[in-house]
Amino acid sequence: MDRPIEKSTWMNLRVPDREALFAQQFSVRMHESDHLGRLRALSLLNYFQDAASEHAEKLGAGVVELMRLSLTWVISRYHVKILRYPRWTEAVELTTWPSLNEGLFALREFEIKDKKGEALAAATSSWMLIDLKTKRPVSPADRLARYLLNPERAVRSDFEPLPVVGPADFEKSFQVRMSDLDWNRHANHVAYIAWSLETASPDFLEKHRPAEIEVDFRGQAFHGEPVVCRTQAVSPSEKLAVLYQIVEAEKRKELARLRIVWRA
Repeated sequence: MDRPIEKSTWMNLRVPDREALFAQQFSVRMHESDHLGRLRALSLLNYFQDAASEHAEKLGAGVVELMRLSLTWVISRYHVKILRYPRWTEAVELTTWPSLNEGLFALREFEIKDKKGEALAAATSSWMLIDLKTKRPVSPADRLARYLLNPERAVRSDFEPLPVVGPADFEKSFQVRMSDLDWNRHANHVAYIAWSLETASPDFLEKHRPAEIEVDFRGQAFHGEPVVCRTQAVSPSEKLAVLYQIVEAEKRKELARLRIVWRA
């Protein structure tokens, strides 16, 4: 008979089984679908965010519990791959799990499949735990209760540095709205991706969708602040890769770098 796992070993225990996984079902709703009746990219990212938040709460590492400890999670990197966008009313299952803790970074994975079990999308993300009093990152292993890890990666990514935009092909200005804010009172990470997607023309968006999204988050944006999204196409082909840089409009402080591969 297997020995029970002691709670003190949980955070660093790596077990390739389903004990560390959290699954949630979604059905694509009308307001989550685009002009062709398919799930919007931003709605998919919100699915990921909702599932991660609910799982973190179950693990004792959710936002509500962390705020009692003057802590919060801040996303550092994101790498998403999308194979197919499900249609309105289509049922999907999303699975998420914490995979690794590497120093100050905690990694979380995502997979989403259709009812036949075929992969629709996958993502990996890297998070930092921030002390709200000092505004500095702290080690999750030192400050959180232990929990199981599954070392399997949904997307094999080493989070290599993303290139900075050189001479921009196009720039578009935005202002951080109240509806962009999260519980930390700064722009939610999905807002950064939304600004980038909004730089494309309606004609382009009519025919293209993101197939891959990489983000390197570098700064915070707050309500009322003006930001600028700069773009540069780097591979004019059927799968068009575009670099994005989001900066604070006045001081030009860099807030994020993105790379999005568009598929026709």
